[in-house]
Amino acid sequence: MGAKDVQLAQAYARHPEKLQHLLPSEQITGDITLIAQADVYIISVTDDAIASLAAALPFAGKLVVHTSGSTGMEALGNANRKGVFYPLQTFSAAKPVYFKEIPICLETEQQNDMHLLQTLAHALSEKVYEISTAQRQALHVAAVFACNFVNHLYGIGEKVCNENAIPFDILKPLIQETADKIKTLSPAAAQTGPAVRNDEKTIQRHLDFIHDERMKQIYTLLTQSIQHTHEQKL
Repeated sequence: MGAKDVQLAQAYARHPEKLQHLLPSEQITGDITLIAQADVYIISVTDDAIASLAAALPFAGKLVVHTSGSTGMEALGNANRKGVFYPLQTFSAAKPVYFKEIPICLETEQQNDMHLLQTLAHALSEKVYEISTAQRQALHVAAVFACNFVNHLYGIGEKVCNENAIPFDILKPLIQETADKIKTLSPAAAQTGPAVRNDEKTIQRHLDFIHDERMKQIYTLLTQSIQHTHEQKL
């Protein structure tokens, strides 16, 4: 079974015009009372909006899932069967992704519903995992460290480059090699730099160079964290 075997019955949005570049107009509705019949209803909204949208659904006894990494199933209420269909990936409107490689994390209350979600997930991705709420919340925290915070640090690196007339492209092979390393090494084994070497002279030169106090605090905190982690290994 593949993605071609999955039929999207309909999409609902408060502002349906925002979906017109993705679907034919006859598959989009802005009226929640006109939601079509389906095997699975997927709520993909901000975490704070999950409960109110689930409560507004005009049916009961159906399988309703959300896509949040940090929200429990209880947010879906008790009118319908509930579950989680959480794709672990960063999504940006301007960049397409290859869905076959995206891990999809599943959770349900009923085993029959798990079988249904697994069938759907395997049609979209080769990486499907059944995980608990606690595991999913831990995974979301790990993802924030490994993705959101790392991307913010890319932004700081780009700022330093721009302020010193250096093309950010110079850093991209280094970024790529760092990402590639963890395919064969643990992050701890791949760690390099002045912090892990306890190169205090270089660290101090960097701190002297940095004039932005917030950036200086980030540099100091991350340096101390790397050193602490390295000391625990010894």
